[in-house]
Amino acid sequence: MAAPGDVLQLPRLGVRVEFRTTSEVSGGELLEFDVVGRPRGFIATPHVHPRQRERHEVLEGAMALRIGGRTRTIGPGEAAETPAGTPHRHVAAGDTVGRVRVQLRPAARTEAWLERIAQLDDEGQLTRLGYPRPVAGARLIADFEGEAHGTFAPPRVQLALARSVARLAARPREYVFTDEWDVRAPADAVFAVLADGERYPEWWRPVYLAAQSDGPAGVGQTGRQRFKGRLPYELSTRTLVTRHEPPTLLEIAVEGDLRGNGRWTLSPRPDGTTHVRFDWQVLADRPLLRRLSPVLRPAFRWNHAWAIARARDGLEPYAQRRPGHP
Repeated sequence: MAAPGDVLQLPRLGVRVEFRTTSEVSGGELLEFDVVGRPRGFIATPHVHPRQRERHEVLEGAMALRIGGRTRTIGPGEAAETPAGTPHRHVAAGDTVGRVRVQLRPAARTEAWLERIAQLDDEGQLTRLGYPRPVAGARLIADFEGEAHGTFAPPRVQLALARSVARLAARPREYVFTDEWDVRAPADAVFAVLADGERYPEWWRPVYLAAQSDGPAGVGQTGRQRFKGRLPYELSTRTLVTRHEPPTLLEIAVEGDLRGNGRWTLSPRPDGTTHVRFDWQVLADRPLLRRLSPVLRPAFRWNHAWAIARARDGLEPYAQRRPGHP
């Protein structure tokens, strides 16, 4: 909660905010603060305060103010008031740094809104042009319903869109997959294929594009992989073997474009076949995937299913060709 004299630094918006009278001091009737600088970004776009009247008094510099379709420029000692519910826009005029005293009646939640904006700026959630990043902007609109809003669309449309984006972003980025199938080859042969990471491109085609392993097979062995699915991107990962228990269990830790772990569990059958279970639990750490995960989650799951189908196609014949297989 702000107090008189507190200052919010908003460098990506080109200004700082100096509080003079806060909501607590005025009993919610008035919020007064000075805006110092040259505003840019989303705070300089047309907007509406549905339940507040706003007064601007120029102390230094000049300000161009457009209210209800009419534009005027005011300088030191001049003031203008915008009625509640009236679209308006205010930008710096001239070449000098301005100081404008702003009064909002009632105070409503504008003080908390300004503090949120400062937090977004500090956390890098405002672009260099001064606009909130999509998820941050959506949460701002949803959390401050009924406060100031833009004029680019009806408020109910803005709110519905914001809630949808925020809801999608709240979904976990983690992907948990479990795939099971039977392979007509003994567990020893299947385990040997799965533990030989360098040869994945030979049987898991066209998914694995390149692979290399460092160190002897077993716990502690590291590897690097490059692979793809049907979607138009490639992934690069690094792996570390954390469990190596022939012929039933192989577990790896993964980092890179994906982060998490994978586990192969093999169950020998009396007829000489093997039941294969693959558990894959990862987070999408590649920036593009992280941003797209909330929206394209079904596509990513389909992409995984396609890749596993290629494993089913290739694992059995490759294991059957291992030495010792009848």
